[in-house]
Amino acid sequence: MGSKNYFSLDLLKSAEKIYKAALAEVEPENLIKKSVLIDKEKLIVQDRSFDLGSFKNIFLVSIGKAAPFMAKSLMEIIGTRVKEGIAVCRPQVPISIEKISCLPASHPLPDEKSLKAARSILKLAEGIGENDLLFVLISGGGSAQICFPAEGISLDEKRLVTDMLLKAGANITELNTVRKHLSRIKGGRLAKAAFPGTVVSLVISDVIHNDLESIASGPVYWDSSTYYDAFQVLKKYEMWDKAPVSVQEVIKKGMEYKVEETVKKEDPVFKRVHNFIIGDNLKALRAAKNEAEKLGFKTLILTSSDQGEAKDAAKNYVSLLENLVQAKKEDSRYLCLLTGGELTVTVEGDGLGGRNQEFVLAVFAEIKNRLEGVVDWLVLSLGSDGIDGPTDAAGALVRPSTFKKARDLSLNPREYLDNNDSYNFFKQIGDLIVTGPTRTNVMDLRLFLVKK
Repeated sequence: MGSKNYFSLDLLKSAEKIYKAALAEVEPENLIKKSVLIDKEKLIVQDRSFDLGSFKNIFLVSIGKAAPFMAKSLMEIIGTRVKEGIAVCRPQVPISIEKISCLPASHPLPDEKSLKAARSILKLAEGIGENDLLFVLISGGGSAQICFPAEGISLDEKRLVTDMLLKAGANITELNTVRKHLSRIKGGRLAKAAFPGTVVSLVISDVIHNDLESIASGPVYWDSSTYYDAFQVLKKYEMWDKAPVSVQEVIKKGMEYKVEETVKKEDPVFKRVHNFIIGDNLKALRAAKNEAEKLGFKTLILTSSDQGEAKDAAKNYVSLLENLVQAKKEDSRYLCLLTGGELTVTVEGDGLGGRNQEFVLAVFAEIKNRLEGVVDWLVLSLGSDGIDGPTDAAGALVRPSTFKKARDLSLNPREYLDNNDSYNFFKQIGDLIVTGPTRTNVMDLRLFLVKK
């Protein structure tokens, strides 16, 4: 694309095209159709083949934010062979699928609906026979949506611990280490319930490095963490003494080997379990890269494994952008940097926001005049599920015009950042990104666009 055409590009419109291309690539329908094939009596999943004729009954369970859409897509391929199944769904988005019971479930904190869904799924799994096949479709959000607390722990007590960890800034691995050890269905326990049946699990990953132990707290995958690890997480965030007595008792008994551990790698259960990652953050980033290059940007994917505090990450990325601008390399003249992963926020204020909005506000507070000589720039961060924290926004963006809007409204970004109130800052500015809930979840996407 020539310079004349390029400079006519609107960075906001370009950013929208880029992130929409990323989201389209990881739509459940797209991922299922590319990963699953039926050839007569043969089921082919990626590079593995299963003889459907060898199974007496086929069942289906689908959990996570993409659950109903994954279930619907797979049923279009194999539905005539499925006896029955369960898919969780958002309470406000019911979906009708023949043979599949769609059960509402809450997120990010579990509720009575989550408990009911977990009990129903565990009961179905316990009825699986040796000659049966169970499809387990997993996407991010499943940890909250199927919540069956360990014996002696109430739903409210587990909600409390989950909420405390979220607000403390615990990462997904730490959070799920605790949740698995307070659960009757996570940490491989769903797979154990289905044994000796065969389990085929299709997974859309929402965790860094596609760690199957962490995705939806690994209901059909082994768990290498222990009760002691759960104890250490609570101690790290100074929550052990604040945790309910029932939670302390369960973890203490676990450390003393008085209650059963989560299911470990050597368990024979996993000889009959087959897990397949069909979608992840990197797949979305590659689609974003292709779209950006079509638009004429020199594009780099920096990482799909962003983690750590959102404010700290923002400082690092602003410094990186500043260095790239100062380098003045010819091939970085029209630049798009792409990153993904999942940052965390330590909540100290009483404002409203999410990790993506917090990241973008921290970028705005940091960037000031550090991109001198740049014709135009834009920084955007959004949750691929369309939900960023307890808000109606997927994320936010900043660009040069944001400075003028903030001045005109007398808004101090540092004050909003200190109060963890990024949502209300961007709502007034008009730079929230509102997509509504998407049908997928592969962590977060970040775009850095620069015109020199």
